[in-house]
Formats: sequence, C-alpha cells, structure tokens
Amino acid sequence: MDTDEDGRRNGMDVDLRKLRYFVAVAEELHFGRAAQRLHIAQPALSRQVRALEDDLSVALFLRDRRGTVLTPAGARLLDEAGPLLAAAEATVRRVTAAAADTPVFTIGFMPGITVTPAVRALSARHPGLSVRLLRTGWEDQVEVLRDGRADVSIVRLPIDQKGLRVRPLFTEPRVAVLPADHPLAGKSALTIADLAGDHLLQDPDAVPEWRDIAQELRTGERPEVPPIHSVEEKLELVARGAGVCVIPLSTATFYTRPDVVALTVEDLGPGQVCLAWTATRLSRLIHDFADLADSLAPPATA
Repeated sequence: MDTDEDGRRNGMDVDLRKLRYFVAVAEELHFGRAAQRLHIAQPALSRQVRALEDDLSVALFLRDRRGTVLTPAGARLLDEAGPLLAAAEATVRRVTAAAADTPVFTIGFMPGITVTPAVRALSARHPGLSVRLLRTGWEDQVEVLRDGRADVSIVRLPIDQKGLRVRPLFTEPRVAVLPADHPLAGKSALTIADLAGDHLLQDPDAVPEWRDIAQELRTGERPEVPPIHSVEEKLELVARGAGVCVIPLSTATFYTRPDVVALTVEDLGPGQVCLAWTATRLSRLIHDFADLADSLAPPATA
C-alpha cells in the first residue's frame, strides 16, 4: 500500500471542490464548456483537475486533438462522485438545520398523495416542530433524501433503493392518459398492446409492464420529446398528441382537464406508494413519522 509522508494512504483526502470540478468536466467532456458552467477560467479548471489526478495517482481523462474522454478510473469516479457530493451537501443542510431555534422536519411527497393526516399527527406529537412539505417528481423523489432537502419522502416505486430504508404504505390503480381525440379514447378499458403504437411520455422503467410488453410490439422511430419536469407538462404533451402516459388514478383525478381522458388498462398493475428515508439516519422524528404514515389511507378512487 502506497503512503505519503504522514503514513496515510494516497488519495484518502479528496477535496470536494476539485471533485465538483471533475464532475463538470466528466459530464461535459469538454474543458471549455465545463469552465463556463462553473464560471471559472479554463486554465484554472485544468489545474484543479490535474491536481485531483495527482491526489489520486490516476489519470481521469484522456485528452487529444479529437477531444476528451474518461479513463476507466474516471468513469468509476464519476459513478462514485454523485452520492459523495450529495452526502456532503446533506450534511451541511442538516447541521445548519440543527442550529436553528425551531427544529424543522421536511417531508417530500409525489403529486396526488395526501399527507395531511400524518402531518397533523406528527405536529400534535411534537408541538414545537416546524413541519415543511416539499413536492417532488419522478426525477428527484429520492434525490431530495440523498442531498438533505427532505428528511423523509413519500415515493412511488420503482426507485433506486440503494442506501435507503423503504416502508410500503399502500397501492393504488394506475391509468393511461390519452388525448381526447385519440382513436381509443371512447373505449371503457384498454390493454398495453392496444397502446403499443403510441409514444410513452416517461421513462419506460417507471412502467415495467409497458417496457416488457409494449416495446416488443412497437416498430419504427419514436418522436423526440423534451425533458418533462411536472405532471402539468406531461398532460400538455398528451393533449397536443405527442404521446400517452401512465399515472396514478389519484393524480389523474386531481388534474382533470377536458382535452385528455384517463382509461383503465387491464394488464397494468397497481402502483406502490412507500415511505423512504436514508438508512443511516436514526432520528426519532423519522421513526415517529414512519409509524404515523402507516395509517395513511389510499386516495379515493371513486
């Protein structure tokens, strides 16, 4: 094992600022664009990345006239850097919150999920507690835990459960949302195969049944769709005929509009709603809320 003059293993002390700089270059694969993104001079960025390579005693990038690519070590560091930076950010947020005069407990929740009963019960159990709510989406329902924005998150599966504790709460039906003028809009129920020719306006991994069945049946190119950050954006795309989506029935009921229809899909299983929190956290408030959240009733489906 290589050690430095202090007897420590080389690379054990990683500068988080250098790591952030590395991530920017690794994502852009271009030092100039990464420097613009970070609002620093390109030579300074290059020096910081070289210093990180020296700290770790590995090459992170291959640079030549054709461009910049990650080495195997660089690719591994990129995989590891995200959770490490998020954990550091979460620590800062929690330490800052701990210094506040009034303790704060933040609950993330997905659209269509009603958390009021559990919030009221937690506030009654801890009268001096400030309870805050944070609306999340498919992309960040777990990230808010990893970076410390939320203490717990009420999530819809599937999610990446690495490093989390996940407690099932309830299931609810899911429906397909189509434009009101879709040829199938008048049917009382559909199958996934009926929709195989339509473009799914979400990550196929969010709808495993669709991924496993419909994608095998579809042929041809699918239109490009911009990133979607909210239910409202998704429904706008459905309404204008860009594709269809699968959402929980409670969400479809909440976002009722005349230019889309929500239909039952016979071979589409229910969605699972769970409570998630970081596995290493031992907060009494988290466990109190977890006990209270167990009593959350499924949303009304009538």
